[in-house]
Amino acid sequence: MLAVPARLRALFRLGPGKPEAAPVGLRQGRIYILPTLPGLAFAGMLVIMLVASINYGISLGYAFTFLLGGAGIGSVLFAFRNLLRISIRYGKAESAFLGGNVVFHLLFDNPEPRRRPALRLIGNGRLGETCFDLPPGSCSEILLALPAERRGVLPIGRTVIETRWPLGLVRAWSVFVPDMEALVFPKPEIDPPPPTSFPGNRSVDWGNLHTGNEDFASLRAYQDTDSPRHLAWKIYARTGEMMTKEFSASAGDELFFDWDDLPVELPEEPRLSRLAAWLLRADQAGHRYALRLPGCEFSSARGEAHLYRCLGALALHGAGRERKWE
Repeated sequence: MLAVPARLRALFRLGPGKPEAAPVGLRQGRIYILPTLPGLAFAGMLVIMLVASINYGISLGYAFTFLLGGAGIGSVLFAFRNLLRISIRYGKAESAFLGGNVVFHLLFDNPEPRRRPALRLIGNGRLGETCFDLPPGSCSEILLALPAERRGVLPIGRTVIETRWPLGLVRAWSVFVPDMEALVFPKPEIDPPPPTSFPGNRSVDWGNLHTGNEDFASLRAYQDTDSPRHLAWKIYARTGEMMTKEFSASAGDELFFDWDDLPVELPEEPRLSRLAAWLLRADQAGHRYALRLPGCEFSSARGEAHLYRCLGALALHGAGRERKWE
């Protein structure tokens, strides 16, 4: 099989390509230009005008034909310069539940003292599109939302930045593959039955799960992953220092979610959905909880970081990539 040059692969979209490290610079060698359908119609019109001017010897027809032709050629240059020297860096990727939208943050640097209008960012085979402008000499954060259609890891994939400015006669574009991916969590079950396998073999009444059952223990320094519900607002108002309240709870108040305790006849994906719903409800109630899955186990804790780790384990169940996302 003949090797296909990288530029032809990008031009004809052959294969997804390998992820690229940031920053990605749009230099001359990776910007491509082709006429649009209106551009082809415009070129055909110029040919007809030129032939008519030659046949009938119309001097004004020559002038008008060459004037329009010059405008068309100039639009090629302007479209090319609209992308040239843009630099792209990668921001964060916001995970989502199945059926929602994963949002990728990309940073676009415009080093030139001129505006870059009418830009469009297209992700993963036109599954997501974003239109934007870049102010002169600025860095702009652009969001690209892709549908979360499958549980697991969702890479941003092949991404295209394009422009048809100023006349829409040509399309200038560049292709890059950001090294970005996010997690797609299982869709939580809408109305899950309460879990039953807990200390004392008791059932859980979600309505009675609230933070009032716990006793205040101490204060510690605030961390970014702490819930706003546990901030010591009175101390912050008095001293300006961010502190987090810690609570103590008995072992009986700690929840434990075990894969093996679910009904045997429940399929894999519904099991993951039910566990996701239980995790969210326990987190909303502010209780400590533990999770056990085949091949991994998370000890009892709480907070956004703990919830993300547990949901991430559900998202990657069966994928063999748990370690990277812990």
